[in-house]
Amino acid sequence: MSALIGAAMDPSFPGEIVAVLSNKPDAGGLSTAARYGIPAKAVDQRAFEDRTAHERALIETLDAFRPDVVCLAGYMRLLTPLFVGHYAGRMINIHPSLLPLFPGLHTHERALEAGMRIHGCTVHFVTEDMDEGPIIAQAAITVERGDTPDALATRLLRAEHRLYPHALRLVLDGTVAQEGNRAVYAEAPAPAGRAASPVVLVAPDGRES
Repeated sequence: MSALIGAAMDPSFPGEIVAVLSNKPDAGGLSTAARYGIPAKAVDQRAFEDRTAHERALIETLDAFRPDVVCLAGYMRLLTPLFVGHYAGRMINIHPSLLPLFPGLHTHERALEAGMRIHGCTVHFVTEDMDEGPIIAQAAITVERGDTPDALATRLLRAEHRLYPHALRLVLDGTVAQEGNRAVYAEAPAPAGRAASPVVLVAPDGRES
């Protein structure tokens, strides 16, 4: 979330963060957003009798800000078809693996157990099936000798912080859109050059290569 806020502060970025919402009142992201003057609201899931009632309240609160795109950032609650359908084609998420490899949890442990030499992260459109939405962009890092899940996660986080704003830009400027079960790139991507690429390679020190 902080990476998206930072990217949106650049005058050249094609969008702004209009609000930050959480299902937990004590989420650290709410106070971070408030420090930047961004409206921050909690819709506490414990105040509702069921998931559907909670999501209806989330939708009502979100729609008051008229968002063009909804970005999930550490939202660890499964979303129902009601919510996903309401924002179909304009809700995106980041996942810490090179999907379709290792959907779900414990991705770093699973990558190491599988003997992967490359690991990475994926930004995708959100659909009803967990971590199976159309892929917008991916970033890759090398798996180094002696890597632990924590070390791999820490190094990948730098790639995630670069990839998510990059992918959001692609969606906002119309370079990529969801069409059915695919993410389709415009015939003449705009802007030209690196910003239109669906792949970001990140060196061990966090620099793009």
